[in-house]
Amino acid sequence: MKTTAFTKYHIAAGAKMAEFAGYNMPIEFSGINDEHATVREKVGVFDVSHMGEIWVKGPQALPFLQYVTSNDVSVLYDGKVQYSCFPNGKGGIVDDLLVYRIDDQTYLLVVNAANTDKDWKFLCEQAPRFGLIPGKELYNASDEIAQLAVQGPLAMELVQELCPDRDVKGMEYYTFCKTTVAGIPNAILSITGYTGAGGCEIYVANEDADKLWEALWKAGEKYGLKNIGLGARDTLRLEMGFCLYGNDLDDTTSPIEAGLGWITKFNDTKGAFIDSELLAKQKAEGVQRKLVGFEMIERGIPRHGYEVASPAGDVIGVVTSGTQSPSLKKGVGLAYVKPEFAKTGTEIAIVIRGKQIKAQVVRPPFYKK
Repeated sequence: MKTTAFTKYHIAAGAKMAEFAGYNMPIEFSGINDEHATVREKVGVFDVSHMGEIWVKGPQALPFLQYVTSNDVSVLYDGKVQYSCFPNGKGGIVDDLLVYRIDDQTYLLVVNAANTDKDWKFLCEQAPRFGLIPGKELYNASDEIAQLAVQGPLAMELVQELCPDRDVKGMEYYTFCKTTVAGIPNAILSITGYTGAGGCEIYVANEDADKLWEALWKAGEKYGLKNIGLGARDTLRLEMGFCLYGNDLDDTTSPIEAGLGWITKFNDTKGAFIDSELLAKQKAEGVQRKLVGFEMIERGIPRHGYEVASPAGDVIGVVTSGTQSPSLKKGVGLAYVKPEFAKTGTEIAIVIRGKQIKAQVVRPPFYKK
């Protein structure tokens, strides 16, 4: 089992540790509800060093990315981040990812930890079409980079103290910069987030991880900084309706079914890409299922894999993610359902221990500031 550059700090802090995506990761520290509230109200730090980072470089980098991703990479400018996915050639999704444009011939792909090896293999299979050489223009740096996500309404006030050379508090959503963080030059600081609470991600080389950690906690003491585990990361992202690969997205779900038509572009600048004809047809003709958000009307906690039923009792879908929202004190979730039940306000039922528990289709995010 792999460790991150910060694993020793998690163990020292008494974290409940478990295997995730091949890494020994902290699931919780003070408890999911407490950690969740910390991020919503103050500031917390997540170790996300298990995420994958892949560089794509050279004159063919843009044409390559236009072909292997669903979004239009040509609209990016230096310092801009884009959410996208890799269509798999069979109508499904290899992974969802972030694309960072460093310059017109240099891009960083940030992918899901559990999919890093699969994504790397996928990209290497497509690389010869564009003359990219794995290990050269295509480079997997996942084992060399440490990453922290600092999240919450006080996050940027805290992080600004570590960035004397630049105003990072005023950075726009889905942008990044290379700057000195905690005395570490050329760190990447990005504003994306997976919690909806504000904040940033900081990328440094593994050898600089201790310096970043110590500086962050020294500055964070007066802000009430706390460690946050993967448990609260999941409840936070679900309150925002953000998809999780392996639950809401996988090799059998198309971006159109998943409500990701907004990152699936069909235009002249984008051109043809993997599955573009199939996905364009789905967008024009419709799909057999749609991913929707729902809230429980009656008391009950929805879980992954639970059946979704119509008021008449017919099975119409399946829950992909569900939890008891710590902020809202009620059950919320995501589910694939038949299109006729996907309209906001539609009453559905979640089958919990053989009983139909009333719920209603709503448009995420479930939690609003």
